[in-house]
Amino acid sequence: MFQSLIDVILPVFLVVGAGYAATARGVLSQDHIEGVMKFAQGFAIPCLLFKAMAELDLSASFDPRLLASFYTGAFTCFLIGVFGARILFKRDWEDCIAIGFCCLFSNSVLLGLPITERAFGPDNLTGNYAIIAFHSPFCYGVGITAMEFVRNRGAGGIRTAVSVLNAMFRNVLILGITLGFAVNLSGLTIPLVVDEALSLIIRAALPGALFALGGVLVKYRPEGDMRAILFVCFTSLMIHPSIVWTMGSALALPQDLFRSGVLNAAMATGFNGYIFANMYGRAKRVAASSVLIATGASILTVWFWLLMLS
Repeated sequence: MFQSLIDVILPVFLVVGAGYAATARGVLSQDHIEGVMKFAQGFAIPCLLFKAMAELDLSASFDPRLLASFYTGAFTCFLIGVFGARILFKRDWEDCIAIGFCCLFSNSVLLGLPITERAFGPDNLTGNYAIIAFHSPFCYGVGITAMEFVRNRGAGGIRTAVSVLNAMFRNVLILGITLGFAVNLSGLTIPLVVDEALSLIIRAALPGALFALGGVLVKYRPEGDMRAILFVCFTSLMIHPSIVWTMGSALALPQDLFRSGVLNAAMATGFNGYIFANMYGRAKRVAASSVLIATGASILTVWFWLLMLS
């Protein structure tokens, strides 16, 4: 069992580590890494999500018990992050929202997909794609709405709605998901030559993104705010999957969906946590360091959750 868990986890983090080492040693510059990340996140992963959504069996995938378990846990962690930052660390409300967003957004694409695939096989990703379909819209919807409400003190209802919609539909991951849904619901079939081209691009999506993630993390060395950073890491890595485990068990989730829900919840704080913090210029150090430390710590915590699921 120990060896099988190592075989599942370490290859993913070795790719991340290779990106980190290549960048830290100067083999690749941050400009190179940003180019790889733009290709992966801006093109290859949207293609992956488009193809996955276009071919997804909607009737079998969107089990309301899975979505209720995962997103109840995610929203609870957002509230824990917001009010924990306010009560424990005396941060202002804008910082609290940014810290809450870090607790809310797990790295379900760059880490969740490859780890679940290696642990349980490519045929067990149905639950992952169902979660991913709502992940960015839900998380950005919650985070932007809360931030705009706090910034405008509740006086900008129209402005809040416009900000939410603009941010969501500028996100290429959401566009890929939306177009995939449109093809799925229309009953159209992707032409074979297009499907083959998509498959070629998709093969580079996750390894490219993982390698680039390692390179990006070089910029985010932990410094200061360590209590708040560890608070975010514990909330993301332990509290969220615990809630999903409890709710999924109570709702009798099928095994494959239960595994997907718990593993996705157990992923480290996603890079989108830093993007959100940077977008508003709030709690950037906490967000950046949380991405770095949670990603490293998840080597052990993901192993723990895989043991629990075995």
